[in-house]
Amino acid sequence: MAESVELLGRLPLQRPQAPILRATRVRRQVNLSISMVELPGAGCGRRRGSLYCAGAVDAAGSVGGEVFSVTSSSKSDVDYLGESTKGDLNVNREHLEALDGQATLGGPIEEIARIEAEEAKRFLSDLEITFGLPLLLIKLWIMDPFILCNNVHMQDPVASRCSPRGIFCSRTLNLRSISAIGYDMDYTLIHYNVMAWEGRAYDYGMANLKGMGFPVDGLTFDPNLVIRGLIMDKERGNLVKADRFGYIKRAMHGTEMLSTRAVSEIYGRELVDLRKESRWEFLNTLFSVSEAVMYMQMVDRLDGGAVSKALFRAHVEGQLKSEIMAKPERFIEPDPELPLALLDQKEAGKQLLLITNSDYHYTNKMMQHAFNRFLPNDMGWRDLFDMVIVSARKPEFFQMSHPLYEIVTNDGLMRPCFKAHSGGLYSGGSAQMVEKCLDIHGDEMLYVGDHIYTDVSQSKVHLRWRTALICRELEDEFNALNHGQGHRTDLIKLIHQKEIVGDLFNQLRLALQRRTKERPAQTLAATNMDDQELTETMQKLLIVMQRLDEKIGPMLDEDGKHFNTRWGYLSRAGLWDKSHFTRQIEKYADIYTSRVSNFLHYTPFMYFRSQEQTLAHDLYSYHPPTINRIAVDDLQ
Repeated sequence: MAESVELLGRLPLQRPQAPILRATRVRRQVNLSISMVELPGAGCGRRRGSLYCAGAVDAAGSVGGEVFSVTSSSKSDVDYLGESTKGDLNVNREHLEALDGQATLGGPIEEIARIEAEEAKRFLSDLEITFGLPLLLIKLWIMDPFILCNNVHMQDPVASRCSPRGIFCSRTLNLRSISAIGYDMDYTLIHYNVMAWEGRAYDYGMANLKGMGFPVDGLTFDPNLVIRGLIMDKERGNLVKADRFGYIKRAMHGTEMLSTRAVSEIYGRELVDLRKESRWEFLNTLFSVSEAVMYMQMVDRLDGGAVSKALFRAHVEGQLKSEIMAKPERFIEPDPELPLALLDQKEAGKQLLLITNSDYHYTNKMMQHAFNRFLPNDMGWRDLFDMVIVSARKPEFFQMSHPLYEIVTNDGLMRPCFKAHSGGLYSGGSAQMVEKCLDIHGDEMLYVGDHIYTDVSQSKVHLRWRTALICRELEDEFNALNHGQGHRTDLIKLIHQKEIVGDLFNQLRLALQRRTKERPAQTLAATNMDDQELTETMQKLLIVMQRLDEKIGPMLDEDGKHFNTRWGYLSRAGLWDKSHFTRQIEKYADIYTSRVSNFLHYTPFMYFRSQEQTLAHDLYSYHPPTINRIAVDDLQ
């Protein structure tokens, strides 16, 4: 018999009865009754075969009804992973005491956990949180797309963690304990069409160079020439890719890739040191693409400063932004899920902030275009945010105090202000001012941005805010890694085969060395081996290894070309190691993902757990299955 379930309080759906929590259930003669047991953060249970949920969490953090309560800041503790328990949902003690003896969790917990995880997976399916859209939902989409998007996520929240739209965790983060979430705008809340935006930036930069007397005729914008995470060597006029230790693995001079031998001869054991800003410039963001393309194309004719200055002038003089404001639809890629993700966070009690370096007029125009058409009723983009700060001057915003101005009219008129308040629209100021205004500090704040330095590392280093990096290229990288898995498997197999052949060759070489010195070899068989047989075997093994090298070399060069033909994968430097960019992410970003709207598939109560870090000497590292893994974080 089917029962009616109201999904998110608005959309009635029919589903077969398949409860995750049953009042009574006996399997293998073990009592697994789980009615009304404490499940931190869940807020749902079963009573006499029907689904009930506690009232929604309001902006103050309270919970409707008497069954559940939310852990407050004053009563919070830390869990076994060191994360704050603030924001966890709990069953009130009197209800647990009343149920004592009626509902127990008898039996082996391993068996209980296995069963409940399987039922959780089925229950998610019963709620129709799946990849496909039922016919009823398709009809609703035609009638009112907002109702549909506000009531059902378009992607399985479990499967999304193994997809290009996943959110990936470097350092464990309990989203329930976060009180406020700050967002950058450009390439974070708003994603630009790279070819359109950076192509025009390139055009303006080249026009400025031409006006300065440099020959630029015949040059065109090539976005595939560079990728984020590369490093400009302004001393040698090269673009390089380094591994996590700073050793240079690939390099390009002008638009020509250098050979492995040339890279070794030029750089040897030299390390990239990003603290030496006069020498090294890290491509932190997609805004770096046009500048780097210009630099590499003009490297034989210009110094690094001329290129940077030309592009800087293009941005400062407002040529490009004026063109974007006139035709935002040409440059902005719409994301209907984005406003809904922020709505979920706001309605879950999070204070939302917009902190951007862009000025008020540009910010207002971009946010109106990207948000207002996807918001319900008469909501505007300003209604989502508890505070908006434009012209923030990051990274100095996180490092020091600047004068604060309040924007008081729609045309951008400002007046000096000495104290910020919730709901305000400001220019300038500082992160310390934000903390004081909202009465939040350190790890209660999550800041989300696309710039590894300006947004992520500085808010982490100076304020110990929790951080999230937005990197749109992750979606292409994820797909490229998946597409290249067969090639990588074949390559690793060949390398392992060479290692085995090489081990045998080295043992025979050692045996020959010892026999030459009239000492016994490692074993009696090696000692008694015929000289000719030993020599011929070693010759054969050498030929095998040489042929393997001829096969492995080109395959190594091909690895990662599904992502970029010159530089390979964004996240890797060589077959085995991580790139310098990945090291920066792991060091400064608690979580990272391709776009802000990916939060829509995770709920505002998600507990992100970092993966096990493998150790070279640990042969028993646990690698859980990914595709069929049962994740129950959203039910806690």
